[in-house]
Amino acid sequence: MGGISVDGRDGKFIKTVAEMLIRFTGEVFPRLAEWERRLKADPQDLEVLEQEVQREFARGAGLLVAGLISVVMQTPEFSASAEQTRQEYSVPLSKGRERRMSMQLLGGVIMWITSLYCEPSRRRGKGENEVEVVSGLHIEQAQFGMAKKISPGLESIVSRQSALCPSFELACDELDRQGLSLDLKAVRRIAQQCSDKLLKLRTAELASWRAGTLASTNELAGKRVSIQIDGGRTKLRGFLRTAIPQVETRDENGLVVSDAPGRSKRVAKRTFDGEWREPKLMTIFIHNEKGRLEKKTQMTMDGTFAGPDAMAELVAMHLHRLGAAKALSLTFVSDGAVWIWDRIDQIVAQAGIPKEVAIHQVLDTCHAVHHVSLALAALGVTIEQRMPLYRDLRTRLRNGEWEYVVKELQIFADDDPNNTDLQTELSYLQRHGEAGRLNYADFRRRGLPLGSGAIESSIRRVINQRLKGNGIFWLEDHAEEMLQLRALVISRRWDERIKQMRSWTKKNHLTDWRWTPRPMSCKLESQILDAKNAL
Repeated sequence: MGGISVDGRDGKFIKTVAEMLIRFTGEVFPRLAEWERRLKADPQDLEVLEQEVQREFARGAGLLVAGLISVVMQTPEFSASAEQTRQEYSVPLSKGRERRMSMQLLGGVIMWITSLYCEPSRRRGKGENEVEVVSGLHIEQAQFGMAKKISPGLESIVSRQSALCPSFELACDELDRQGLSLDLKAVRRIAQQCSDKLLKLRTAELASWRAGTLASTNELAGKRVSIQIDGGRTKLRGFLRTAIPQVETRDENGLVVSDAPGRSKRVAKRTFDGEWREPKLMTIFIHNEKGRLEKKTQMTMDGTFAGPDAMAELVAMHLHRLGAAKALSLTFVSDGAVWIWDRIDQIVAQAGIPKEVAIHQVLDTCHAVHHVSLALAALGVTIEQRMPLYRDLRTRLRNGEWEYVVKELQIFADDDPNNTDLQTELSYLQRHGEAGRLNYADFRRRGLPLGSGAIESSIRRVINQRLKGNGIFWLEDHAEEMLQLRALVISRRWDERIKQMRSWTKKNHLTDWRWTPRPMSCKLESQILDAKNAL
């Protein structure tokens, strides 16, 4: 039978919580007189003293937690629960053998835990000549939600701090101020392991949704729902490769040309290729009769670097999971990106939304008005000359008179048929108007949101403030992991999702979180139908 020790690898197991309380009291009592003396000598030292006391009592909390864990592990009920986990695990596990390993708690205390590690009872075939590598499970640690050598509380606070701070280095500094001394590699590893498990949970939910077994929370039942989708910008990096030296270019006189590489900077031996990528982000929220976020409700945010089809499939899965099939209405609000509007019909169909639920598509008013401005700017006249007309067309467009706006712009287009910029903006407005996305007066009467400010703000807070910056390059997998952490923190879904993740990890195993998205483009569907009709 396992146990807990705080006196090193070979220390005695803790028998009661009381002995830990006595131990902590014995450690902290001699320091009381010192703290009192220091504060009397210099009251301005209160902040430093306050931090010391906080760290000391955090250690005391860690000792008490270690005692509680040790006592619980000795109970028959705990052993029965661990055995049930072993039997119900998605991969067959052996009865296991005891292993001893260090474990760091939230208060900074390092304890040694002796617990059962159950290896897979057999290897599972992955392909013709491949064997899937399956890891075992520390079944007793899984009962507490422990991660690799860290407690659940420590995993949560380190991962949250890594997502909130603009870099892992600053996260280390903030954790150190809280009394948690972790090096940079440890902080990065903990955050990546946590996000890896969250992404595996998302992939498992996708698989369950595809199989028709994903349960619905009915959170959106009877509500007015807004769905907004957009893309951001992040720089990704390739793998390191050997740098190819650049030779200085000289002219016929032997002089270095002006655009030659600098010689004062040391050239790195290895380098990588960087590229801009567009992470996709979505937000789902309940809005009131004025089209604004309903108070005391939470958004649902999610994002991916896997492309438009993956983003559309995630939206459909979340709509099903949240119970959008029982909503009063669904309103899709976005800018003019074709990849978004092209997939809405498939999202609605895949999410299983019945015909009774009203579906609205709204082009963000700011983007629509901006394209009116671009159309007038293409005429080549001064701002003073086009401003009166712009104000008139802007007002009419906001009142839903998009046909009038298009007719007015068409007059200018007829006079200048070679003006491609004007034709492009005119086509943009006409396309969205015919699709019913510019009926702003009707949307206003129905109490629908007219702008995509929610997703624009989410792009800034989730992506720009953490994943985007000068000199910041990400490996794609690590960027996906941080995007998941950041979205949960900003949407205030952290505790809820972490609890779901630990419950799922206790019973299930998944080697990888990546998945292949389904085709979600309506254009692709129409091409398939045309091909079938041709046959």
